Amino acid sequence: MALSPGKLKHLKALSNKDGIIAAAAMDQRASLQKAIASAKGVDQKAVTPEMMSEFKTAVVRVLTPHASAILLDPEYGLDAAKARAPNAGLLLAYEESGYDNTKPGRLPDLLPDMSAKRIVDLGANAVKILIYYSPFDDPDVNDIKHAFIQRIGAECEFYQIPFFLEFVGYDPKGGNEKGIEYAKIKPQVVIGSMQEFSKPQYHVDVLKVEVPVNTEFVEGTSVYKGQKAYSGAEALDYFRKAAAVAEKPFIYLSAGVGNKQFVESLQMATEAGADFSGVLCGRATWKDGMPIYATKGVKALEEWLASEGVKNISSVNAALKGAIPWSKKLAAAA
Repeated sequence: MALSPGKLKHLKALSNKDGIIAAAAMDQRASLQKAIASAKGVDQKAVTPEMMSEFKTAVVRVLTPHASAILLDPEYGLDAAKARAPNAGLLLAYEESGYDNTKPGRLPDLLPDMSAKRIVDLGANAVKILIYYSPFDDPDVNDIKHAFIQRIGAECEFYQIPFFLEFVGYDPKGGNEKGIEYAKIKPQVVIGSMQEFSKPQYHVDVLKVEVPVNTEFVEGTSVYKGQKAYSGAEALDYFRKAAAVAEKPFIYLSAGVGNKQFVESLQMATEAGADFSGVLCGRATWKDGMPIYATKGVKALEEWLASEGVKNISSVNAALKGAIPWSKKLAAAA
């Protein structure tokens, strides 16, 4: 399980002084464009590449002094990468935004003008891939995804750059992933995915994972909606079970929830004793700035980020007191 010197150097560049990954994410593309367009009341195509870059640069400039790293995309994020604080490492997305919706299975694709080598040459410390995955999908669909991840893992291994794999669960039958029925199977989706991609043939270095429960259906949480999928004790047990199957360091993603909800999830992980090694947190930190940018411009966004955005990222950082260094998780797995 020992990391090569090249990967070790990069992972240290992505971590804080305690060996925790306290990273921010700003690699949203189509979803960001759509949100800005909606707030502006214009067509999505009216949100130009220059506007996307301007938004990302503002977020990066204001928030990275408080982050150990920033995740960006090569399409709109390269200027923003230059604006990051000296303490912040860089991850770059390698996948195309979204997925192929012409066939079943939410199959992924790579940016056609990118490679692990090119990501290294752009000065990044890690390659990040997002894949939609469910252990309950058609085996033929998952076989394609397994081969896809193996190829990327081999590329990253050759160029000695860490591979961060983000998997987002879904219902292959087309159910509502925000509803109670999916909430009931979400723990098995997350646990099965963590188990699969911990396997050595994928050469994944860090798993970027969803929390294993939907806290809106956990009895007793601040966001509880009145429909119970799990008790508080059951939810904590799912955090423990998911952590136990991970043979690689793992960090939590915010999955678009609000800051308060994400922080509460991290507190639950800590209470459960889950040995997570940090976060890669995007919208929970800056999403409320999108309508401000859309209606009032970049200066107003920067002012909002300097107050509310910094408060948000600081509350996430404070919730990392229960995280463990990724080096400790590696040693435990070995």
